[in-house]
Amino acid sequence: MSEHELVPTYEFQHILYEKRPVRGPDGGPVEGLYSAWIVLNNERELNSYSTEAVKEVILAFRRASVDDSVSAVVFTGKGSRSFCTGGNTREYATHYSGYPSRYRAYMRLFNDMVSAILACDKPTICRVNGMRVGGGQEIGMACDFSVAQDLARFGQAGPKHGSAPDGGSTDFLPLFVGAELAMVSCTLCEMWSAHKAKRVGLLTEIVPALKVDGEFVPNPMAITDRYIDPASGEIVYGEPVSGAARDAAKALLAKGEVDLSKLDEAVESLVTRLTATMPDCLIKTIEGIRKHKLEHWDKNKETNRAWLALNMMTEAKAGFRAFHLKPGGKREVDFFALRQMLASGRTWDDSLLKELGVDDAALAAKSDA
Repeated sequence: MSEHELVPTYEFQHILYEKRPVRGPDGGPVEGLYSAWIVLNNERELNSYSTEAVKEVILAFRRASVDDSVSAVVFTGKGSRSFCTGGNTREYATHYSGYPSRYRAYMRLFNDMVSAILACDKPTICRVNGMRVGGGQEIGMACDFSVAQDLARFGQAGPKHGSAPDGGSTDFLPLFVGAELAMVSCTLCEMWSAHKAKRVGLLTEIVPALKVDGEFVPNPMAITDRYIDPASGEIVYGEPVSGAARDAAKALLAKGEVDLSKLDEAVESLVTRLTATMPDCLIKTIEGIRKHKLEHWDKNKETNRAWLALNMMTEAKAGFRAFHLKPGGKREVDFFALRQMLASGRTWDDSLLKELGVDDAALAAKSDA
């Protein structure tokens, strides 16, 4: 057999890579067939990806892609809090803010990561074990399927933190949910529940993850506007609860425990169903559908990369530093003060950054601490 892996002897340091046996129709393991699990391993920072992790994700998808024993790839995160919240903002603030050429090189790696997912020769499943936000939403949407636990939340963060969701969301999200809802998500940066995300077409499947008194219950924070689907007769859940109902929901959350066993069952079931197909016919079908994403991604990724790099001199410089430094106790700049300064003719200089609390001195003080 020829060797087609780029770096066959590479041992992953920043992510996890493992092969798990595919389960057959009887539920037992099938000898010699596996799913490849690529796991973002930065639970402390909500599985945000560092530069080194991005490199390894690219290699991991390539490794799974050329492994004939692999039927499908499962892309997930460590723990139960977060699949991925995007790029590592600590790294952005300390290594990339103010350095557009460095960030352009980083975004080349990010582009290659998304392209590696879209070019994988195996079906890809995003196992959404927790929140999927920002760049995490983008790499999740690059996958062919998304199976989520219903406590997960979904959304964008770019315009709140000095960036634009041009790492895939402006390309992919309108294809999933339509232009209007994509506009709402990408601009207002308001989180969607897993129930809403499933209802509007973003997810393949959701399963409960909250166990109370030994029984699984739906996410209590997202069951206010439930209704009966006339087609299936199933209860459909939607918008977040509020007021007294929110307090009761929080109490139920505190009482319960998170159990991802149903998520794993759903992912393994999907892998089994995908394995029960002709492999070449399956990937040809997947590639035909992926072209709708690729049409937009390949058209826009280079110009988006260039803009995102230059933006590191202005709004991203302020936004990522604010997320890292928390001026005034918040992870965002004072948007109204910033707009007032710009409307009065101020330029993006050190004095403006100082008034926002995100200048070089503030960053240095944080580093020293």
